[in-house]
Amino acid sequence: MALLTPQGVKKVFQSQKPEGREHLRRLLNWEEFDELRDSRRSILLDTLYESLLFAVGKGFPWVEVAKVVEFTEKLLKETKGCSITEAVTILGNKLRDYQGQFKTTHLLALCDYFHNTFIRHYKLYQYVLGQDQEVNLTITHLDVCAPPQPLPLAEGVDRDLWKHEQQVAELSLAEAQKRIDVMLLKETLQLEQERMLQAKFSEVPAQRSGALKREELENLVNEAIHIQIECLKKLLQYEIQITFDILDLKFQKKILNLNAPVPFPLPVTGQPGQDESPKFNKANKGKKAKAKKK
Repeated sequence: MALLTPQGVKKVFQSQKPEGREHLRRLLNWEEFDELRDSRRSILLDTLYESLLFAVGKGFPWVEVAKVVEFTEKLLKETKGCSITEAVTILGNKLRDYQGQFKTTHLLALCDYFHNTFIRHYKLYQYVLGQDQEVNLTITHLDVCAPPQPLPLAEGVDRDLWKHEQQVAELSLAEAQKRIDVMLLKETLQLEQERMLQAKFSEVPAQRSGALKREELENLVNEAIHIQIECLKKLLQYEIQITFDILDLKFQKKILNLNAPVPFPLPVTGQPGQDESPKFNKANKGKKAKAKKK
């Protein structure tokens, strides 16, 4: 209790509740405890904190505020396990013991406070603070992800229209991928062709160091042409298949665009009364002209 000074309780009151409760715990010289697992001590700390707020609210000087916290802690300890009649007697005795430490009006306010809180709910205080409770507590830590910041409503798109745009985008992406595949195949076949020709030409010096005969040269040229034709054949077959695939994708996009949903709300093209037909206006002008001639 040596740390429960007027300056200390003043700091408790001036702090926010979490920081104030923690500072009050240090003033009471209590050890740190788990608020969830040791609920009894947490409730007791709340009770002492509330008595401090009561005293400040009633205009007690800071010296008397510290005495109120001390009074509350002693009263809760001395009435533990007592009947309500005994508790009332203990409360009266303690008020007489502290009679010289409080003003008369403050002592009466303190008496009313404990009669309206502690005595009125005495059984509840005894049940919570005076008996050991079997606590079955399960703690699960969950990560709560806040929802993303929504876009302005003005940038919103109708659901059917959004689905349509997504389908068109997927078809366009597939078409672009097909064109990239053709380019990659061209490069691959070009490298394969160069490798096969290099391998065929490298066989010639190993067979003979002199000049090639006409027949051997013709065979070498025919084999080179055959290699080029095979690579070109593979490329043409793949390009034909890719072309059909791209045409099919374009056809699907065309069908989607023909069946595109109408955006909502419909755009306003003109004000009421402005959609009169030109023929009707011309007829009115003609009638006015005839009337003037008459």
